[in-house]
Amino acid sequence: MCLRRLRQRDGGSDRRVCVLVLGDIGRSPRMQYHALSLSKHGYQVTFVGFLDSKPHQDVLSEEKIQIVAISEVKGVQAGPKLLTYVTKTIVQSVQILHVLLSMELQAHILMQNPPGLPGVAVAWVVCILRGSTFIIDWHNYGYTIMALSLGASHPVVRLAKWYEHLFGPLASHSLCVTNAMKGDLLKNWGIKATTLYDRPASIFRETPLDLQHELFVRLAESHPQFRATGSDLKETEAETTVFTVRNLGNGEVTLRSDRPALLVSSTSWTEDEDFSILLKALEEYEDFIRGGVSLPSLVCVITGKGPQKEHYKKLISSLNLEHVKICTPWLEAEDYPLLLGSADLGVCLHKSSSGLDLPMKVVDMFGCCLPVCAIQFDCLQELVKHEENGLIFRDSVELAEQLKSLLSEFPSLDGRLGTFKSNLRASRGQRWDDNWDQNVLPLLAAHR
Repeated sequence: MCLRRLRQRDGGSDRRVCVLVLGDIGRSPRMQYHALSLSKHGYQVTFVGFLDSKPHQDVLSEEKIQIVAISEVKGVQAGPKLLTYVTKTIVQSVQILHVLLSMELQAHILMQNPPGLPGVAVAWVVCILRGSTFIIDWHNYGYTIMALSLGASHPVVRLAKWYEHLFGPLASHSLCVTNAMKGDLLKNWGIKATTLYDRPASIFRETPLDLQHELFVRLAESHPQFRATGSDLKETEAETTVFTVRNLGNGEVTLRSDRPALLVSSTSWTEDEDFSILLKALEEYEDFIRGGVSLPSLVCVITGKGPQKEHYKKLISSLNLEHVKICTPWLEAEDYPLLLGSADLGVCLHKSSSGLDLPMKVVDMFGCCLPVCAIQFDCLQELVKHEENGLIFRDSVELAEQLKSLLSEFPSLDGRLGTFKSNLRASRGQRWDDNWDQNVLPLLAAHR
């Protein structure tokens, strides 16, 4: 009787999907895109996850998307770490089980992995009980991320690897982010996955000059790196930032000829990104200028939230930089694409823990026709084409040389930086919506 009630269908059951992420919804852009794509095709979406930061306004305003916030469980803080992990897993399992069994019957549960402990097992059990289709979207392997901080031989890491290998193949369908991961899932996990490359959403595009100026004015309110200085402030007929000038008479916005170059990077401030590489490269760039090399000043914006942010902020404050300014804002979801579309160069320090996933931040940068310098790791060539849409580096010395080379003719776009930008404009690939319609929609339709 209880099982029959759990599986009781109604007229809307086939058009309901639960999107589950055991992380911050606001910092899970791919899952937000999934939710929006589902809603565009008429599905009612229950979006379950942590609500630490604000999701994109399109998600919040979509009537077909209901956000169900769950809280992150800390576990018992006293005693050994193993006890913390065990209690956290048990409490989180009960929480997820309650949420999934309490909602209306869902035709599908689409879950991000990682993080997948304990969510994958709980979601699979719920799908068995309720007759729903279980879809895992593999972004990486959770145990490889844990190994960065604990070591590959740690008992918790070995347990996580066993867990993923046990429950991962039980999903009805699997999506993954690269062809390299697709091959690894088949070879080592026995999982037939569909590659759904990250693609930029339509919001990621080059930012018009007037919107650039408005963004810089907003950022200047809390970040002095964006403010005009000295004699610029005496202009009474113009609104100025360090990058732009608006004529208050006719409203026209122009880029300043003496503007610094705008360098952008984004991060979750975790172990798989070593930002000391960028900081050392910026110190070397500073030395180039002090040594007489003709280069523009730099404003480096590093966006994001994460556990190591305060550590790096202390390192940044200790640097002796005159021609390089660094700020670390957390941007609203609507401002992030505007910043990327206003920048001159992007930097990516993501090194895949598995060597099988690709940084979505680079996908977004390319959507804005922003060339990228990215650190080398396996399968990066599926995204970054060296000397075509950006450059690949291995250490801070190589990155510093690339910055010097690319910015040597700034602000002119006659050099390699301009060529990379032109290549990105000419090779605009498939956007998220079309990619999703081709690869995910058929999986859902097959189970209607």
